[in-house]
Amino acid sequence: MKSLVIIPTYNEKENIENIIRKVISLDANFHVLIVDDGSPDGTAAIIQSLQKEFHMELHLIERPSKLGLGTAYITGFKWALQMEYDYIFEMDADFSHNPDDLIRLLEACKNENVDLCIGSRYVVGGKVENWPKSRWLISYFASIYVRLILFMNIKDTTAGFKCYKKSVLSTINLDNIWFMGYAFQIEMKYSAYKLGFKLKEIPITFKDRQLGESKMNMSIFKEAFWGVLKLRNKKFK
Repeated sequence: MKSLVIIPTYNEKENIENIIRKVISLDANFHVLIVDDGSPDGTAAIIQSLQKEFHMELHLIERPSKLGLGTAYITGFKWALQMEYDYIFEMDADFSHNPDDLIRLLEACKNENVDLCIGSRYVVGGKVENWPKSRWLISYFASIYVRLILFMNIKDTTAGFKCYKKSVLSTINLDNIWFMGYAFQIEMKYSAYKLGFKLKEIPITFKDRQLGESKMNMSIFKEAFWGVLKLRNKKFK
């Protein structure tokens, strides 16, 4: 069974080598695909240097400019399917997601008949560290709003730490994903849910980045707010 961790990057030179080394060092034979959006800080050059050491495990797709989180993941998903990976992960580059939790996500999909496992901040046992209270409140109530509108029983609807079975990404029409920012995470979960796949949340501790700059802004939240209303009427079959 082959597992691939997809990590989108834009200006992550402070984090990228450490996150790659940590993921590859885990006892589950994870491969890593970085999708870099033309980082001007030299992120791609660091990855290229590491490929000499990890020539089988580390892969890089370079894009010319900042094209959006959703398109980065879709590019990665299509590459993963083409290369016949069995389990495909989404993960941030900045250690806000603990790489050790990748194994827990994988085990849920492998051993519990789960199709999409979500690392959740808002189930029992999950928590957030180092976030300002205002940001936590926006994120928490955004997930409540999504559940109310979409009738989807997922507590962390905007979570970006996930493991998909290949069958999920093979079934979702990746060319028909509407949203490219924060709402992308909601749309992918809702698509899997509407197509009848089994979703499960496991608790994680989300830690705000220590190095580099956050990519979050208010326009991303606005896309999610209005996007949820549009998703309610989307056809999935």
